[in-house]
Amino acid sequence: MTSTDTVEIETGAQAPVGSVIWLHGLGADGHDFEPVVPELRLPDTLPLRFVFPHAPVRPVTLNGGMSMRAWYDILSLDRGGPVDVDGIRDSAGILTTLVKREQERGIEPARIVVAGFSQGGAIALHTGLRHPERLGGLMALSTYLPMPETFQAEVVERATFDNRDMPIFMAHGTFDPVLPMQLGSSSAELLRGHGYSIEWHDYPMAHSVCPQEINDIRAWLLSVYATVD
Repeated sequence: MTSTDTVEIETGAQAPVGSVIWLHGLGADGHDFEPVVPELRLPDTLPLRFVFPHAPVRPVTLNGGMSMRAWYDILSLDRGGPVDVDGIRDSAGILTTLVKREQERGIEPARIVVAGFSQGGAIALHTGLRHPERLGGLMALSTYLPMPETFQAEVVERATFDNRDMPIFMAHGTFDPVLPMQLGSSSAELLRGHGYSIEWHDYPMAHSVCPQEINDIRAWLLSVYATVD
């Protein structure tokens, strides 16, 4: 993935000391969360690079096969229905490439946060938990952990290091009609059951973000980067 496939914003006047790679939801693009950056009101003493990639354009089965930006196909809304495993793994590869690119630009893995909303959040969780190095943190908004049946074999049993101290921020709307909050909360409980510490927030909103959530994200990001040497 080239820089032309991403939207980038750098905060502060100095070179970035960390990177936040933030994936959008179904049908949106890399500009979707661009306006959130100034709303975070980050201090100049914490210059960050925000990277907002554009998902590939692909047909989405649930939308009548219409092509749109999507990190993977949606084959069914049933919890036990078929899943686009190949699409999830392909997009995980895209995110891994972006993490590597930030490392090549001088950002250590411990200073890289991977984040996402809805579909993007699912890819962030899937990829960040499997990354071969401990990342700075994971932020998953209005989303869920995809392919939970593979977690034991692909994360727990294959782990070559312990990443259970990695900060994980999860948030969901209590009135979400697209991805019911139960999907997010059950994913959080699965991770907690394996020893991960989850900072969970829910808000009286639908499938969206709200001002209080942005304030909580700000506080979380400040705490993540405050603990990095």
